[in-house]
Amino acid sequence: MRYDSWNTAGYDRTAAAGLYRAGINPLLSVVLASRGVTDETAAKEFLDQERERFTDPMALRDMDRAAERIRRAAEAGERVAVYGDYDADGITAACLLSDVLERMGLRCETYIPRRLEEGYGVRRAGLDALHEKGVTLTVTVDCGISAVEETEYARSLGMDLVITDHHECGAALPDTAAVDPKRSDNGDTETGLAGVGVAFKLACALAGPGSERAVLDRYGDLVALGTIGDVMPVLGENRTLIRAGLNKLRISPRPGLLSLCEAAGIDMKKLTASGVSYGLVPRLNAAGRMGSVEGAVELLRTGDPERAAFLAEEMNRYNRERQQTETRMTDEALEMLRTAPAGDRPMVLASEGWHQGIAGIVAARLCDRFSLPAVVICLKDGEGRGSCRSVGNFNIYEALSSCRDLLTAFGGHEMAAGLTVPEENVDALRGRLGELYQAAGGAGAASELRVDAELPKPEILTEENVSALSLLEPCGSGNPTPVFSMTEMEILSVYTVGGGRHTRLRLGKNGAEFEGMFFGRTPEALGAVPGRRADAAFTPQINEYRGRRSVQLRLSDLAVK
Repeated sequence: MRYDSWNTAGYDRTAAAGLYRAGINPLLSVVLASRGVTDETAAKEFLDQERERFTDPMALRDMDRAAERIRRAAEAGERVAVYGDYDADGITAACLLSDVLERMGLRCETYIPRRLEEGYGVRRAGLDALHEKGVTLTVTVDCGISAVEETEYARSLGMDLVITDHHECGAALPDTAAVDPKRSDNGDTETGLAGVGVAFKLACALAGPGSERAVLDRYGDLVALGTIGDVMPVLGENRTLIRAGLNKLRISPRPGLLSLCEAAGIDMKKLTASGVSYGLVPRLNAAGRMGSVEGAVELLRTGDPERAAFLAEEMNRYNRERQQTETRMTDEALEMLRTAPAGDRPMVLASEGWHQGIAGIVAARLCDRFSLPAVVICLKDGEGRGSCRSVGNFNIYEALSSCRDLLTAFGGHEMAAGLTVPEENVDALRGRLGELYQAAGGAGAASELRVDAELPKPEILTEENVSALSLLEPCGSGNPTPVFSMTEMEILSVYTVGGGRHTRLRLGKNGAEFEGMFFGRTPEALGAVPGRRADAAFTPQINEYRGRRSVQLRLSDLAVK
């Protein structure tokens, strides 16, 4: 995307120099100082690839009740179920907890609702289906914190619910053990855990004190996959979970994930958080969006390499279908906006024939393109089901809370949410969201690229310094891949690659030359012409080609003069 502005954080040069004197790489010291990590001890702890941080699972309110109810079920030989969600977080959480319960000797059903037929969250139809199978205890993962009425309905069937979730809590909680890091009455624990992270904490509570490392050795790959997939902050305990999970994926991958990497063309030995995010997560999510999520669950749990290879190719096929549908819906949404622009208000678009499973992706694409909140609604039989994405400081969950009188249901996070709305209320919803957005002052809608620091001289971009940036891994939300800028770089040469979709440039300054790659933009769109000068925003990387290593710039933006 193109950015309206660059927000260069800058850094305390004295603090950066202090980190450098403490033995931290100079380029790394600049990044840390720009992010406010100026204490030597804190910086070294953050960079320590061996350091582990675990919070006490029992600090989560109701964790003791949840674990005790599950243990009673094991002692009594009850039939239990894990009730999950159809995205990567929900799928990995369901696989993790189902395996834990089965290892406790429980007969366990894994139930994940179908996105198109049932929608998100705990539904009576799902509880009825589990009741018919003799289930007397259902444990939710990645859903359920708003299932107040469903909890009472389950009780009327003779079934208990135990809730584990990580979404925002409403005014009332279900009358049962409800474990959620977003609860305000929790103790000292992480609030940024994914649904699979909460499932991991429950597994640790069941295994007993000091079990975190053993549980992570068994399930770390699932925890990392779900946490990255749900774009949770890569800080604190999540940093430990993701790092350990990536190591497990590289060293001893389960057959399904090995096959999925092969299908995605990913070198498992070099797998990063970014590779998981762009290569594995979309393929798992595609199963829930386009087809049957059961195949994704089986893929993660099978021990049969041949079956894993078959299922991985099925995920690939779903992903291709998802891409085609996404393109069609995005084109139709853009045509709507061309004839009826949103102006400086949230985009609320609705249409029959749109695929509900793709609505969130299209909303995200529109957000990126126009730097405005987007709501994409799929209409059918007088009802609309939609997905919302937000930008800046506009809290879409709070906004939907203010529109609850117009909605049948809603839920989600500050920046992403889902809703169900009667078709006749769509126009009123568009107007109400517009008023809320204007009242919030636009909430910082302009697209802004965060730059860690401007580098005055290219000499700092040595192989050694750029390689040291790997100590920041895993990167992601809350700990983004570092971006630098450099002014007055000369464009030495320009080429198109990837069938004309991408641009390769040669950039120079002060006698130093670097190859730069700009993905998804043509030279014409960039205005890149040899001989002209430009300010560049980029992430430096080590490029290896035929045994030769060099520093390459992955460009985020280019301001040609």
